[in-house]
Amino acid sequence: MMPNEIIWILFALVNFSLLLLFYRLFGKMGLFAWIGMATVIANIQVLETIELFGLTATLGNIIYGTAYLATDILNEKYGKKDAKKAVWLGFSTLITMTIMMQIVLVFEPGADDIAHGSLATIFGMIPRIAAGSLAAYAISQYFDVWIYDKLRKLFPSDKNLWIRNNGSTVVSQLLDTAVFCTIAFYGEYPTSVWLEIFLTTYIIKFAVALIDTPFMYIAKNLHKK
Repeated sequence: MMPNEIIWILFALVNFSLLLLFYRLFGKMGLFAWIGMATVIANIQVLETIELFGLTATLGNIIYGTAYLATDILNEKYGKKDAKKAVWLGFSTLITMTIMMQIVLVFEPGADDIAHGSLATIFGMIPRIAAGSLAAYAISQYFDVWIYDKLRKLFPSDKNLWIRNNGSTVVSQLLDTAVFCTIAFYGEYPTSVWLEIFLTTYIIKFAVALIDTPFMYIAKNLHKK
């Protein structure tokens, strides 16, 4: 059986490649669609934990990272206004999914139903975790748009694209991890355990941020103005 580490690397390459395919086929609207989809899928995948590089990690960090790359592409090629619009699109999509699925769980399942229990497990999210996810997304993504715009003014050359991309994502992912882990987990675990969750989550997100760099350069050359 293929080890998780190999699957994870391949999974990352597939995710970022599919994002580029969306952009190649549908242009700017493909990035908007991807961000809406990625925010929903990431919050489903995060429920599964895996062993990765000797750490206990959650899934969802890869596709969540693609949303940051998508907003960076929008910021780089279409401006801060479109990037901000994409952030709020993703936030609205996440809220809508959460509300709809909570209502779905209120229905009394039929006698022969086989799905309600599984849906309740997946979408019966603890309000504190859901709130942490929503707050972390809105704050960190909005910050990502802001800091990317600042870095683009400081490092405008194409050869410094990696600074804009990695610099904005690495800092924004740190903010995202801090907000989410604080709201969702602080006080629920001993401080040492909370700190371990925080560090392992950020390490995985940091790795994803590094992987996305060549894909940013490819996207830069697609749909040139």
